[in-house]
Amino acid sequence: MLNKLKHIIALDNPLRLLYHKCRAIMANISYGFPSRNMVVIGVTGTNGKTTTCNIIAKALRESGKKICMFTTVNIIIGDEEYTNETKMTSPDAFELQRILKIAKNAGCEYAIIETASHGIKMYRIWWIDYDICVLTNITQDHLDLHRTMKDYVHTKLKIFKELIQYRRKPGVKKGAVINMDSNYAALFLAETYDQMYTYGTDYKANLKAEEITHDRGNTSFTVKMANSTLHITTPLIWDFNIMNILAAIGVCRLLNTKPKDIETAIAKVTSVPGRMEEVINTEGYRVFIDYAHTEDALEKVLTTLQEIPNRGEIICVFWATGDRDKTKRPIMGGVVSRYADHIILTQDDDYSEKTANIIKDVLPGIERKEGENFWIISDRKEAIRTALVMGKKDDIILIAGKGDEHSMITNNWPIEWHDKTIVEEILTEIDENKIM
Repeated sequence: MLNKLKHIIALDNPLRLLYHKCRAIMANISYGFPSRNMVVIGVTGTNGKTTTCNIIAKALRESGKKICMFTTVNIIIGDEEYTNETKMTSPDAFELQRILKIAKNAGCEYAIIETASHGIKMYRIWWIDYDICVLTNITQDHLDLHRTMKDYVHTKLKIFKELIQYRRKPGVKKGAVINMDSNYAALFLAETYDQMYTYGTDYKANLKAEEITHDRGNTSFTVKMANSTLHITTPLIWDFNIMNILAAIGVCRLLNTKPKDIETAIAKVTSVPGRMEEVINTEGYRVFIDYAHTEDALEKVLTTLQEIPNRGEIICVFWATGDRDKTKRPIMGGVVSRYADHIILTQDDDYSEKTANIIKDVLPGIERKEGENFWIISDRKEAIRTALVMGKKDDIILIAGKGDEHSMITNNWPIEWHDKTIVEEILTEIDENKIM
């Protein structure tokens, strides 16, 4: 009955939102408002949230702080780390408050929360007392819930607007870190904060990457600040990660983290699961797993892959998620059509939608006919197998959409699924066949 009601009642129906607000209030009361006893850092934006959270967590741990963190990919409580099995960036209010309560009891001083617009709109983060808010970027996403970009942007803006009103903690200032390259930065810059850092390529930004070099699998750059210069060397080699690092540096500066601890921590962040994660193989091509599920993320990833020296062709396996914003589907198809040499359209999380209907929505954006370096293979495992078998030396294979998720939602039920594990299994099969 409850599932039927969920499909009948719109996500933004006032009664449904009131229900979620009441749950949030009860969750906070049940667990005793645990966020009041920690410095809470919220990272929001369309892309880059998970990586930014992980860099912040590493930097704070490097400086000797005990932290908890909740992201789409992983959960950290003190010295323990877990995989996020919920498939949600912002979980149900009771689950989030339960985790914060455990963290508080474990002596965690800082909570880093990847904060999605769903979590804000559906009151999952209601009554969490944020102290620092980070904006990574905003591009089209989640219009199934928000309907308009205006509502999407203003939903994210809400936690920045209310930042100064959240309960204050002794000696803790309310701060913001804002990407000045975002099209909507002006709205966030106009709010009132005790302190603020800006970052990006804009000449007015407080934090900019300069003297950027790429060498032997590392990226190096400097960040000049008022009283010091950071010398960053990171194995996060992709240029878009520079922006995530700058955002994390902004948070660290607001928290007075020592420059040396920031440098050391960033050097130790080797990768984030499912975020441009490379699967090492013996076939001579390069395989990457990435969570890219918006046109902006796909464009960033594919244009980055195009810049790899001496590369072959780019093979992209992707899909559009069911029961989500349908307007972005042809746009995603257009991005992949422009930047990938070969396209394989396959299954992702269908939820209640029929696979054929999702395909129908994606197709208008793909500027080639099926069979012209473009194939529709609904079975995701077979799609990945096809990409790996057709790949040649120096080719780039991108498996996009699911990242490090460990399940896939079909029309009938969730099934166990993990892109990297599937890739490794198929690569083993290929190797064994060669031996035979």
